[in-house]
Amino acid sequence: MTMSFVNTIREWDEGVALADKRDWAAALRVLSKILDINSKIFFNIGCLHLIIQELDAAEKAFDNSIRKDEHLAISFFQRGITFYKKQKFEECLSDFQKAWTELRGNQLIDYKPLGLRYKLYACEILHNVALAQAQLGQWEKAQESLLVALSLKTESKHGHIDQALESVLKQKLFEPVEIEEGVLFRPGKHYVAELEKKDYLGKAKVVASIVPSDDFSGFAPLQPQVEEVPTRQKVPEVLRALEGEPHSVLYEFLPETPEELAVLPGNIVFVLQKGTDNWASVVFNGKKGLVPYNFLEPLEITLSSKQEQEVTPCKAIPAPPGEEPPSRPERTALDHSQDLSAMKTSNEDDKTQFCIVKVQFKYSIAIRSAIGVPYTTVLQQICKKLKLPIQTVTLSYKKAESDERVIADEIEMENIWRSVESGRLTLWCDVSKDKENWSHGLNKMVALHSFEASCPEDLEFCQGDVITVLSKVNEEWLEGQCNGKVGIFPARFVDKV
Repeated sequence: MTMSFVNTIREWDEGVALADKRDWAAALRVLSKILDINSKIFFNIGCLHLIIQELDAAEKAFDNSIRKDEHLAISFFQRGITFYKKQKFEECLSDFQKAWTELRGNQLIDYKPLGLRYKLYACEILHNVALAQAQLGQWEKAQESLLVALSLKTESKHGHIDQALESVLKQKLFEPVEIEEGVLFRPGKHYVAELEKKDYLGKAKVVASIVPSDDFSGFAPLQPQVEEVPTRQKVPEVLRALEGEPHSVLYEFLPETPEELAVLPGNIVFVLQKGTDNWASVVFNGKKGLVPYNFLEPLEITLSSKQEQEVTPCKAIPAPPGEEPPSRPERTALDHSQDLSAMKTSNEDDKTQFCIVKVQFKYSIAIRSAIGVPYTTVLQQICKKLKLPIQTVTLSYKKAESDERVIADEIEMENIWRSVESGRLTLWCDVSKDKENWSHGLNKMVALHSFEASCPEDLEFCQGDVITVLSKVNEEWLEGQCNGKVGIFPARFVDKV
């Protein structure tokens, strides 16, 4: 590490340590005096200014962070929070929408590999998008944004989205989603560990030397003095240490096996070996792992010294199970703008009246349904959302001025639609306790390999677990149930019992 880089890491680590003690002013002073400030440190400076309510300084710091890395979604998100506190709602809406765009269709971005202990969820971004739209009086757009957010909600902690939807329907404002105080980017642990290395032997002292005025201290033998200096410039050590060919990462890649490596767009990796199965063995931040080669783009960097070096063959890294990596199923509702425009166009064309159906289950969900559709259609929508077989689900509703619940069916559905008020309807969902009646005919599979979930929709299991297959997603992915959880998993990881 060069001295400037060492100083940056040391002061960065010192500033974060002060922030951990909630000494915001001291942390800000240390981070601000760093000479070579990257996008992550600018992000930290902006967060600290935001904590102590210095909004103009926070906006400037986030501007610099985005200027350094224009694909850092978390910086757009925090600058949007800053604009919201400054009551600049149009700029606030624009930044939240840019943060949504930088997710590139993913349900979340986990910044832990980059040193930030935070997950940025798509549904939380849309929550703030709806709040900015509500502040601008765009209540219908806010409602549509929250409906998309509901479809992307995966965790129980996101119940604030349901509450926000209720507020929008009453044309009332709600609180934004904010990052907790003290959540900052931290320097890599391996870099910090290098700072702590000490020289316990000390330096050798020259007692006698055949070379006049020799002040050399070390363990290498004395070399004769030369008069002529070599004409060829010495190759810098940092360049001689590089192995492989430099490539730029085009798309985010999340690992699914221990052999794979997490990378983000814009990272620079060095390809050691490219296999015939389109997987490449790369080095990134001192770690080796596998990355799909079609996620990379070669960089035109000339290193003349590399031609003179002897490249030592790297150890073979075991390939993941199977010949080719599985392609993930396409997700729905990825393009927020297209979904909302299509939804709005369909409403204007056929003038169909819609309502929001809130379903009370073990947790609450919401669907958007056309008023007057048959009971079977509503039941199919709800079962698809809850991932339950239709045969096991029973719907019911409460009549006006009565706490008694009435079982819904095709005939009763006409009365249910007449009970809709202000475009809202509440139903209750009950599941039959006799699960053997419907699970008996489903396939049972045994896990050949352990599968770790890398996305919220994945089903995690261990080798030897028995999985009940619910449906076939495509040729390479199945949907199943194991240990009380439902999700998708690669078909080649299991076999029939």
